[in-house]
Amino acid sequence: MMKNILAFVLLISTISQAQHTVKGSMSPKLESDWVILYKLEGTKQVFVNNTTIKTDSIIVNGKKQVVGSFEIKLPATAKPGSYRATYRLEEAGFVDFFYNKENVSFIFNPNYPQEAIAFQESTENKLYTAYMKDVSMAQQRLDSIQVAVLQDPTLDLKAYYLKVYKEVDSVQNTYVQKTKNKYIAPFVKASARINPPEILSSVNEYLSNIKNTFFNTLDFSNKALMNSSFLSNRILDYVFYINFSDDEEQQQILYKKSIETILSKIQNVSYKRDIIQFLIENFEISKNLEIIDYLFENHYNKLPENLQNKQFIAEKLALFSAEIGRVAPDFSWNENGKTLKLSALNDAENYVLVFWSTSCSHCLREIPELHSYMKNKTAMKVIGFALENDASVWSNYKNEKLLGWHNVLGLKKWKNETARTYQINSTPTYFILDKNKKIISKPTEFKDLVAFIDTM
Repeated sequence: MMKNILAFVLLISTISQAQHTVKGSMSPKLESDWVILYKLEGTKQVFVNNTTIKTDSIIVNGKKQVVGSFEIKLPATAKPGSYRATYRLEEAGFVDFFYNKENVSFIFNPNYPQEAIAFQESTENKLYTAYMKDVSMAQQRLDSIQVAVLQDPTLDLKAYYLKVYKEVDSVQNTYVQKTKNKYIAPFVKASARINPPEILSSVNEYLSNIKNTFFNTLDFSNKALMNSSFLSNRILDYVFYINFSDDEEQQQILYKKSIETILSKIQNVSYKRDIIQFLIENFEISKNLEIIDYLFENHYNKLPENLQNKQFIAEKLALFSAEIGRVAPDFSWNENGKTLKLSALNDAENYVLVFWSTSCSHCLREIPELHSYMKNKTAMKVIGFALENDASVWSNYKNEKLLGWHNVLGLKKWKNETARTYQINSTPTYFILDKNKKIISKPTEFKDLVAFIDTM
């Protein structure tokens, strides 16, 4: 009897610690030969495992098809959650799915991963995929009726709208019941759209309803939603699509208002920190310094000090220190026996700061052109910052050909501290500064520099 009990306990223990697998097949197969599995936690990716992608063949509709396949064994301690299989680092290079103590297998098109994925194994993922398909189809029918009336107000589609409205509601309620007690339940609830029970008569009403009800179903305290891409994707939609204006000044105002709305709904301070960082990184793409500064000054810097990532702050400040709108990072140099400083110069209304090198063939062509062009620009001054390994060639060159410039020697070339601050990775690199040393332009080529100065 005791042996049977021990055997039963051992069996239960083994089952509870069973390892599950994630299998994927991509068609067509890409050149990529690796895949990395992450667990999504907040806005971060936590490494789980990795493996290689093998060439394989499967039967699809009775035909043999070459695919790339992979299989990753999850640790016995793997927790339910949102996971991401990444197979390339750019563009649409990952597949997101749910794991809840079951094997997961799927086939997908690696060029359109989320749009063309079919789950072969995993009750939860199959159910969520079915839900998204059914509710999207019903919602699209409802939206098409609303849009038709907005385009032609004479149409009488009230009865038809009400019928489809009830269908959307029915689909949503059906899946809420089907997913009860499942991991995907909060995702189904959060995906619901709040549709008006009657057709709206104007575009403004329609857009206002979307905006005003956008957060009605989103629970920013739900851990499953927080530890997925669901909420962060909704946040991007709200900031960049729901709050949109063609007017640049108005758009900045809308960005700030949408940020305030979002952050006011997040009570978990650690998650709020993650979302602020997430927003900073997204505004980094368009180099929107005004909004990045706004996020730092009004939100990130006001977080509890133990939650602030000093390295993150330093990296972002350094990343944007030499962007348009910033005061150019300061540096000093010796000239005619005196120590000069960029911030203290007051001998011109504008300055051209050019990073160049005597070992750069492009520079040896463009620097003389720049010198010739700037001779008659009496209100402007050139600061030539030469990146060199030694001073010998530069010293002769600047004395012979660069008279009238502020000539600065930057030793250690690419490792020069000032060059690194300005993120110089090629020469020549140009900056145009105003009299207060604020960067007003970063011409890519010499012709762009000429075009900008000619319009000043």
